[in-house]
Amino acid sequence: MDTQPNALVTGASSGIGREIAKQFASEGYDLILVARREEKLRELASEIESIHARNATVLTCDLSQPQAVDGLCDQLQQQSLQVDTLVNNAGFGALGRFSELSADRQTDMVMVNVVALTRLTRMLLPSMIQRNRGGVLNVGSIAAHQAGPNMAVYYATKAYVLSFTEGLREELSGTAVHVTCLEPGPTETGFGEDSGMGKLDMFSSAAMSAEDVARAGVRGYLKNEDVVIPGWMNRLMVTSTGFLPRSATRKLVGKMQSA
Repeated sequence: MDTQPNALVTGASSGIGREIAKQFASEGYDLILVARREEKLRELASEIESIHARNATVLTCDLSQPQAVDGLCDQLQQQSLQVDTLVNNAGFGALGRFSELSADRQTDMVMVNVVALTRLTRMLLPSMIQRNRGGVLNVGSIAAHQAGPNMAVYYATKAYVLSFTEGLREELSGTAVHVTCLEPGPTETGFGEDSGMGKLDMFSSAAMSAEDVARAGVRGYLKNEDVVIPGWMNRLMVTSTGFLPRSATRKLVGKMQSA
């Protein structure tokens, strides 16, 4: 007997992750909501269940911790939850010079943005391949396309997300498993305030709504697009990097992100 598909969304308590969860619910998916803040997740679960009449399971997890992914997978197994679509949305950044930012915060950034994303994908992907359905939606950033002085680690993690997604997609060509990278630019979420980027001009003048970004990402994933860059301005920025030397783009980004 076939069941409704479900989507596991990390970082679902706010911002793009919250809106992605709502978009999948509107497409008829049940949700598995993952983040650190249980209260926020339960508010979202109630909204999904009341407005979209979909089931929503709440699992709390701090993906910066080394054993977090294994613990999360144990919870999935204990509750007999099968994951059809994995949305690796959890992530954060920090504005400032690498040599001056907290070493712990930057290490946690790599753990969440890269290590947890990679390990969770590895743990859940084999069953998708076996069923020949479902897939992975990785939330990256247009930051993947150039180096980012004053946010060096964050930009590097997003370059990894893009490269990993494209490589994985090619490995799975010929299957029915979808692999898509969503690359937002500045977005109206808590990211700007948390990272320190909210005070920069790019956030005050060019930010898209989280709802619009999420809608573009989910639609692109369902169509099995490789990379989704929402917003014409963001697409223009990415295209323009191809015409400039990397030395020029990193100097430009460095000036834009001068604290």
